[in-house]
Amino acid sequence: MFTGIVEECGVIRTVSQRPQGLELRLAAPLTGADLRTGDSLAVDGVCLTAETVSAGEVTVVAAAETLAVTTLGSAAAGRRVHLERALRVGDRLGGHIVQGHVDGIGRLARRTDEGGSPLLEIEAPPAVARYLIVKGSIAVDGVSLTINRVAGARFEVLLVPHTVAVTHLGDVRPGDALNLEADLLAKYVEKLLAGTDSAARAPTPAPTLTLEKLRAHGYLGEKG
Repeated sequence: MFTGIVEECGVIRTVSQRPQGLELRLAAPLTGADLRTGDSLAVDGVCLTAETVSAGEVTVVAAAETLAVTTLGSAAAGRRVHLERALRVGDRLGGHIVQGHVDGIGRLARRTDEGGSPLLEIEAPPAVARYLIVKGSIAVDGVSLTINRVAGARFEVLLVPHTVAVTHLGDVRPGDALNLEADLLAKYVEKLLAGTDSAARAPTPAPTLTLEKLRAHGYLGEKG
C-alpha cells in the first residue's frame, strides 16, 4: 500500500528480457538506501517487488500482465520513473490510499498553464472514467492528485510547484501515456451500492430470548 507521495525520480539503467517479463535495473539512491529484497516498490504507480538491492540500485521484474496494462511495457534505459516505498504503520497519509494496481492507461489530451502551473487534461479509459468526481483523488503515474474538473471521460489536474519539482509530470506532453489508478474507496462504494452481494451483507437476525432460555442459562432465578 502506498500514498501517492513520490519519494524520488529514479532512472532506468538497463532493461533485460526475462522469461517472466522485463527486468528493470533502477538507479534509486534515496529509496534504495532503505529497501530490502522482497520489499514492495511503486514504479510509476506500479507495485513491484525488489529482487536485488545494492549500492543505490534496485532490480525489479515486471511480469507480462503488468507490461500489457501499464506504461512499463514501453520501458527503456534512461527513462525517469517515480519511486515510492510502501507505507509503514504510523506514517502520515499525505496523499490517499494507493494500491499500486493500475486500472488503465490514460493519455494527456491537453496541457495549459494556470497561474504559471501546468494544468493537465487527461483522457481516461472507461475502467477509470466511471470513478472520476470533482475534488476526488486519482493516482497519475503513482502521484496522488486532486481532480479539478470532469467532462465525460476527461479530467483536469493542476500541478503545484512542488509536484513539478519532484516528479516528471511537468515534462509530459499531449499524447503521452500515463498510468491511472482510481480511488479505492470509490470502488468499494460502487460495490456496496450495486447490492450484488446483498445476501452476504444481510444482518444476522437477533436471537429470540424467552424467560425459559434465560433461566436455563442461569440469568434468572426460579421465579424470574
